[in-house]
Amino acid sequence: MMNWKDCLNYLKSSTNLTVKIIFLLLTFYINSYSQNIENNISNQTTSDTVFVMSKSPWGAVARSAVIPGWGQFYNESYWKIPVIWGTAVWFVYNWVDNNNLYNDYKSLYQSSESEYYRRLRNFYRDQRDKFTIYLGLLYLLNLVDAYVDAHLFDFNVNENLGRNDFQINLRIKLN
Repeated sequence: MMNWKDCLNYLKSSTNLTVKIIFLLLTFYINSYSQNIENNISNQTTSDTVFVMSKSPWGAVARSAVIPGWGQFYNESYWKIPVIWGTAVWFVYNWVDNNNLYNDYKSLYQSSESEYYRRLRNFYRDQRDKFTIYLGLLYLLNLVDAYVDAHLFDFNVNENLGRNDFQINLRIKLN
């Protein structure tokens, strides 16, 4: 059983991680929302044509929700599939390994009541639980990536954007 100090430290680290993830997701949401507003304003003032995306963002999310990596396949980002699957396999391997060690030390602790075995049991349980969280975050990242990648599928990255704007490049070197 965890004492209060360990429990508070675990809650503090979990809270910090959750706040960072929420901040990152909000940053992506605000950025995409502001781009949508700018696109709507520019489309209303300069063009009478309607842009139709060739990839459905929610279709990519649904595919990735069913089979992780399928949304990336749909978005033609083939190189991301082995990254997702390799990371998932690594997390599952570590989860199984830590779960086996947890069960071993749990049975040793139950038979001997040793403080050393109790600490090891708790350590491997915490490690196993962390890899469960990592798997969940990887799954969510897979969904977010499929969504963003589908939105950016039609994005033009040519050097010549049709503008002849004047640019000033400034480099500041701090010693």
